[in-house]
Amino acid sequence: MITLDLLKYLARGKSKTYCFPTSFQSYCTMKLSSGALKEISVDSKHVDKPIFQLLALKKIGANSGSNDRYRLLLSDGQHSYSAMLGTQLNSLVNNNQLQPKTIVQLDKYICNTIGDTNKKVMIVLEVSILDQPNEKIGNPQPLSSTNQQQQNQAAPAPAPAQTINKPVPKFQGGSSNKPAGNFYSNAPTTPGGTPAKAQPIASLTPYQNRWTIKARVTNKTAIRRWNNSRGEGELFSMDLVDQSGEIRATAFKEQCQKYYDLIQIGKVYLISKCGLKPANKQYTSIDNDYEMTFNHETIVQPVDEDVEEIPGMQFNFRKIDELENCAKDTILDVIGVVKSAGDCTTIMTRNSQEVAKRDVQLVDDSERIVNLTLWREQAETFDASNNPVLAIKGAKVSDFGGRSLNLSSGAVLQMNPDIPRAHQLKGWYDNVGYSKDMHSISEQRGGGGGGSANWMTIKESQNLGQGEKPDYFTMKGTIMHMKSENCLYKACPEKDCNKKLLDNGDNTYRCEKCSKTCTDFKYRLILQSYIHDCTGSVWVTSFQDTAEYLLGQNASYLGQLKEDDSDAFNRVFTEALFKSYIFKMRIKMETYNEESRLKNSCISAAPVDFKEYSRRLITEINKLAIM
Repeated sequence: MITLDLLKYLARGKSKTYCFPTSFQSYCTMKLSSGALKEISVDSKHVDKPIFQLLALKKIGANSGSNDRYRLLLSDGQHSYSAMLGTQLNSLVNNNQLQPKTIVQLDKYICNTIGDTNKKVMIVLEVSILDQPNEKIGNPQPLSSTNQQQQNQAAPAPAPAQTINKPVPKFQGGSSNKPAGNFYSNAPTTPGGTPAKAQPIASLTPYQNRWTIKARVTNKTAIRRWNNSRGEGELFSMDLVDQSGEIRATAFKEQCQKYYDLIQIGKVYLISKCGLKPANKQYTSIDNDYEMTFNHETIVQPVDEDVEEIPGMQFNFRKIDELENCAKDTILDVIGVVKSAGDCTTIMTRNSQEVAKRDVQLVDDSERIVNLTLWREQAETFDASNNPVLAIKGAKVSDFGGRSLNLSSGAVLQMNPDIPRAHQLKGWYDNVGYSKDMHSISEQRGGGGGGSANWMTIKESQNLGQGEKPDYFTMKGTIMHMKSENCLYKACPEKDCNKKLLDNGDNTYRCEKCSKTCTDFKYRLILQSYIHDCTGSVWVTSFQDTAEYLLGQNASYLGQLKEDDSDAFNRVFTEALFKSYIFKMRIKMETYNEESRLKNSCISAAPVDFKEYSRRLITEINKLAIM
């Protein structure tokens, strides 16, 4: 078959005055899907994988980055028509793969009518680049909105879509077609009473008054309370997705109570009459310039039908090595394999609440490690066995120890998701990645900060802790001695209070923090251990969870042994000696009674993975050999 490039080559071999025959333009036009734009935009037909030429490309708005929007002018040789480029394809523009005159094949696209108007919008979702000639093909004429409207009025009206006309299902507890709870039972309609057509999320703008979207709920946050100068109340947010893109919606006050229990993750809904405002990118990784707000006019209707064409959660993953160049507090999506995980520990928040915390190390095929912090229930129930793949939507970048990640409010964590990238990463790790010597971007940078991979010996750590902020390091050590005296104290039994109780002497106790007297208490541990490595020894303080791990018993049982069986109590401490661990340490200069000294605290302890530890030692030896 003669190609366009071959014709150009043959032409260059002729004299300078050589001209193609008139059939050349016919050949070029045949290469395009002639008449396809009219079929799609006017006749509302679906053309499978049409081939067009890109005549022009224009960026909409003045923003820059992954949220840029581009308008395309497509040609089929006969007509030209405007379309929107899905934001997931922005990289094709940034890499100069998509340029004017390019021949493209639309592998996936949608074309929807906006509201109750005749105006249609085409959104390109997947595209293949076929060729990049230097000339315009044919003499395409614009398909104007006026032409579309006149032809639509002359043509018979298409049958209403079943996805909108289907009756509203009955909900349990209701005697009519009205859903239980506070859903609006009537579908969004046009002034004539016919159901409104759903339009793509990507086409929404604040300048539209009447629109309806059909979208799947991929995430829903817990209800949160807010309090500011304008008042107080409750809110929750949800993430919505359709074939064209995503958007976040938030319900406040009455709408929060009205819809929270009724809207379910994974379900599809028709939603209309919401407010639209510019999205605050500081709190979301959703790739949309706008976000929705529910109000008293909002209509939400569940769709009880097969809606497989509406996708599930969408990710825009960043590789771990890219995080080093991300600013603090950036919200993004990331995926990685769990290389290791620390123990679940507890910390005290600023409002004196005890919160569960666990550090997880993620790796990917960029051969970098990043520290991810899990909180509360996720930290308590996390299982790192078999090195699962974690996909996080809405992770927040922290500068704590270089670059690390936190699960931000509204973030979603999926373990071993059934997506191609997850399968590819798991295969890479199981076959190659597990044996790689990788660099952690969460290591300590200069003074201060908390890195989990900043390896030091006890002697080297003596130079830390001199600044205003504590320093963090990791070490391998062996427990030589533990103080069993005064390692337990009686604490307030309240869930969020661990204050030491004052004994009133009459079998009652006083909590100064809670300002109340009680007859019950709970035991808490503060354990002093003498830890040794090849360079020296140091006293280290361990708190509740870490202390229980090192002793192999919980505080409540130890308190009972201390009262009932002192020999068994002492045996617990004896059996815990001469065991080696990988310790994650915090060191800070503290002043007490006008005397300053370095205080070492153990954040967590883990068994020694001798294979991994030996690999690290070999790497260090090789570095010294090069020097």
